[in-house]
Amino acid sequence: MAALALTLLACAATRAAAQNVAQARAISQNEAAAMAKAKADSALHPYTNADVDFMTGMISHHAQAIVMARWAPTHGASASVQTLCSRIINAQRDEILLMQTWLRDRGKPVPDAVPRPMKMIMNGVEHEMLMPGMLTDEQMRQLDAARGNDFDRLFLTYMIQHHTGATKMVKDLFDTYGAAQDDLVFKFASDVNVDQTTEIARMQRMLAALVFGVEPK
Repeated sequence: MAALALTLLACAATRAAAQNVAQARAISQNEAAAMAKAKADSALHPYTNADVDFMTGMISHHAQAIVMARWAPTHGASASVQTLCSRIINAQRDEILLMQTWLRDRGKPVPDAVPRPMKMIMNGVEHEMLMPGMLTDEQMRQLDAARGNDFDRLFLTYMIQHHTGATKMVKDLFDTYGAAQDDLVFKFASDVNVDQTTEIARMQRMLAALVFGVEPK
């Protein structure tokens, strides 16, 4: 019986190993196919360094928005602000995956979804710079310390700043010669501009309602 059990275990291990190899091969083939498609797309619509910088920087930009939005349930945010935050998290989490995939398919470095400054070369010197609209460490501490209505007010104020920065990043991309010719970059950047401009208007109304002591809607 013991010998039979060992034989069955060995067979199961062999099958599992074969399945793992097959899965790894399938993943590798899928990645190769994705990169081949990206290469073909880029031959028709070449991407630029500005496109790569935009996608890279927007990952960090989105990551900070998600950190801010995730504080809403624990910081006494109103129901309407919590609903807004849930929308931001769901939308921007998916967009981060899209941007990381775009970079990976083109063989570019893929940053983690962490809010951090971008390294930029200016006059031959490397500098670390926050993307437009991103909150400073001090602003993040202020928001984290706020509760209730104070959190709502600061969140809306800072997220308006944050979204305005994102629309500036889109404008800078579109103003760069040769940039945003890649179909996905153009569509994504256009969607960011429309979606965040719409949300800015909504948050401005919510902030105005707060000033007059009305529950934000």
